[in-house]
Amino acid sequence: MQKKKVAIIMGSDSDLPVVKKAIDKLNSLNIQTEVHIMSAHRTPDLAADFAKNAISNDIGVIIAAAGMAAHLAGVIAAHTTLPIIGLPIKSTLEGLDALLSTVQMPPGVPVATVGINNAENAAILAAQMLAIADNNISLKLSEMKENMRNRVIEKNKNLK
Repeated sequence: MQKKKVAIIMGSDSDLPVVKKAIDKLNSLNIQTEVHIMSAHRTPDLAADFAKNAISNDIGVIIAAAGMAAHLAGVIAAHTTLPIIGLPIKSTLEGLDALLSTVQMPPGVPVATVGINNAENAAILAAQMLAIADNNISLKLSEMKENMRNRVIEKNKNLK
């Protein structure tokens, strides 16, 4: 069985510095990614076609990063049954506009949404979704959580 990939779509190449954190986190978990630039407003047909064909291209989860009006995640969600994670990007209004545009979806078109610029959480959430059917990813996530736990314990010891 082909391993599922995580697709990361960003509305503009200016989003890449934020999106890179998601790519790096997924790579550290040995999860294959594919990255694209597509706009909900400037290339809506490309975005819709991508979403419609994502399942047949072995994609398991899509992260959609966008700032300002941030309709990308919703457009993608409208055209697929795959889970979509919206990653609001800080641009105007400190990113609040992107957050609200991403999280306020109509009934029947859900988009899971992480915090503004929180690409690492988007990657971890995508990995957790894939881990439902992949024990290797589940084990890597457990190791990651254990490492975080150990770092906090060590910091607490160093504080005393």
